[in-house]
Amino acid sequence: MVFGLVHVYLPMKECHSHSAGEQDKTNPTHFSAKSPSQCHARCNFLTFLLPVALLSLPLSLSIDSERASTYSVHSPHPMASMAALLAKTPSPSFSFPQTHKNPLLPALKLRTTSYRKIQISCWLIEPDGGRLVELVVEESQRDEKKRRALSMPRIKLSRVDLQWVHVLSEGWASPLKGFMRESEFLQTLHFNSLRFDSGSVINMSVPIVLAVDDSQKGWIGGSTSVALFDPGDNPVAILNNIEIYRHNKEERIARCWGSTAPGLPYVEEAIASAGDWLIGGDLEVLEPIEYHDGLDRFRLSPAELRQEFTRRNADAVFAFQLRNPVHNGHALLMTDTRRRLLQMGYENPVLLLHPLGGFTKADDVPLSWRMKQHEKVLEDGVLDPETTVVSIFPSPMLYAGPTEVQWHAKARINAGANFYIVGRDPAGMSHPVEKRDLYDAYHGKKVLSMAPGLERLNILPFKVAAYDRTQGKMAFFDPSRPQDFLFISGTKMRALAKNGENPPDGFMSPGGWQVLVEYYDSLVPVENGKLPAEPVPA
Repeated sequence: MVFGLVHVYLPMKECHSHSAGEQDKTNPTHFSAKSPSQCHARCNFLTFLLPVALLSLPLSLSIDSERASTYSVHSPHPMASMAALLAKTPSPSFSFPQTHKNPLLPALKLRTTSYRKIQISCWLIEPDGGRLVELVVEESQRDEKKRRALSMPRIKLSRVDLQWVHVLSEGWASPLKGFMRESEFLQTLHFNSLRFDSGSVINMSVPIVLAVDDSQKGWIGGSTSVALFDPGDNPVAILNNIEIYRHNKEERIARCWGSTAPGLPYVEEAIASAGDWLIGGDLEVLEPIEYHDGLDRFRLSPAELRQEFTRRNADAVFAFQLRNPVHNGHALLMTDTRRRLLQMGYENPVLLLHPLGGFTKADDVPLSWRMKQHEKVLEDGVLDPETTVVSIFPSPMLYAGPTEVQWHAKARINAGANFYIVGRDPAGMSHPVEKRDLYDAYHGKKVLSMAPGLERLNILPFKVAAYDRTQGKMAFFDPSRPQDFLFISGTKMRALAKNGENPPDGFMSPGGWQVLVEYYDSLVPVENGKLPAEPVPA
């Protein structure tokens, strides 16, 4: 991948990419066409600003495999995909979506305008493979499918397995249609990508697989389909046209994590005690996955997010992945990103604040408490509810560093995001044995800028923020006066909250900080002095 200054010319003709104009109030998914003069003015404005934008936000250029001198510029111009906006409500205490999920939105087609092989991608960014792969069966077929599942060999899913069924069912891993067969597993493991028969490549950096043991393999026998049951013994899916192959755990761990050291959280949770075989196939999910934990209303699928972006007439989306509480340094980064996008000519850039909702390690703040803290941050006005969407990303957390951050970015493309904020040591962790970080802090963003299949996504590198003593608030670090800045680590933040102490004014919103104090107060040490693995729910 190449980064540099590119002068992009849009031909003076009707710009189909801007046929989405004013929203039709009677139909939230329909937009009336703009006049050609409006389109031309908008396109000329983009032509003028793109070289400037490249200086601070490099656009991805991919070399055409057949013409080494030809490039394709993917610019997320208006109606490029957006992430789920927070539902507007009369009370600021309800700044999250308050209703249940909306009907699914069919995948929207990307429209482009080209000139001499230079393409400007407009409207909603296409999902990988060209369409969202949604695997939940039609409601009219569910009873019959459930009866069929009861007559099949069955596999009982773990908590993490069920989270992957959720991920697959909604199309976060599009174009995957189920748990990986061996060819898909090997491509993912060794190339971090999948290649279609057409020769096109999509990014896929983490194996999405289902393990079975020898006894389960024996029960399956010669069957071509198996039923998947959740931990409560309820049928949740059918896996068809199955393929069973060897699960080489050491190879999988070494390739994904770059280490086989003991103590890797996801490995201990989901791989170490798993079976020695993997089973792949086409997935039919019997009904939408729900957890009945009070948070299902926040779990918007990619199709629902795209529907919301279209309804809101958002013209750029910048996604921010996190598994920690939001402090004012995060907020500064997100608001500054929106300011930069407005300077580029976007009219309604929207933040997708997308906390990870699957498995996390024991010392991470649990999802229910994080969601409560995020809501308080919005109530306190640190982030604007009108331009922010908070939605839960259902994937488990692997802590696999540069390998995993590609998965985080790829999944947001499928949800409609065309900008992705990447920070220091994304998806990283401390080495489980040695006193050092497991991954280089800057490899994540470097890998994202080069990763196959992510050329359409614009990567926004994290700016370093710290507490500025002279201003009494979080600010971008100024290397010319390092003595004025205080870096408050996650360890320090946790220690303050556990002891009921307050951080410096301006570090975190008061409401958000109080939630953290309440969380740590809820942890009652057990006899050996360690904190319980399962804290009191928020």
